[in-house]
Amino acid sequence: MTAKTVLEQDLPRGDLWVFGYGSLMWRPGFDFIEKRPAKLIGEHRALCIYSFHHRGTPEKPGLVLGLDRGGACNGVAFRVSEEHRMATIAYLREREQVTTVYREVIRSVWLDGDARERVSALAYVADRSHVQYAGRLSLEAQLHLIRQGHGQSGPNSEYVVSTVEALERDGYRDPGLHRLVVALRKS
Repeated sequence: MTAKTVLEQDLPRGDLWVFGYGSLMWRPGFDFIEKRPAKLIGEHRALCIYSFHHRGTPEKPGLVLGLDRGGACNGVAFRVSEEHRMATIAYLREREQVTTVYREVIRSVWLDGDARERVSALAYVADRSHVQYAGRLSLEAQLHLIRQGHGQSGPNSEYVVSTVEALERDGYRDPGLHRLVVALRKS
């Protein structure tokens, strides 16, 4: 399957903004010159992707986040200098598009939650037609996948806990993810 990416001519010019809503919040892996709280409207953070690589395997999938249709998502926007934009895009494609489960898109995000300060940012949204799209799962099903998941980037539970910790550091609360962390810590 071919990765769905933004054509170079469709990328905004100058510095590049990247929207992070999961592991990019706590492990971006690229150089940036600015990091700001940001809000994306029209898609929400959801544990809706079976992980076959980073946090699971095809035989024992994990569960990772994707941006899914509807709602809004608080996260962070990273500003990457123009001189590093193509290297950053190449890095993100290697990291996020390993199984082509995400569509690379440009989305408007509001910085610091201020409707007056909007930028166009590179983001990765769930491809609902992909075999790894899990959709909406029960809490029990999510816990099962997270507990069993372990991939090249480590245990799935570490991913969920680290994401919740990053959200809390930035002043956000995601009730669904917080419930999962409480349940994971009890087991």
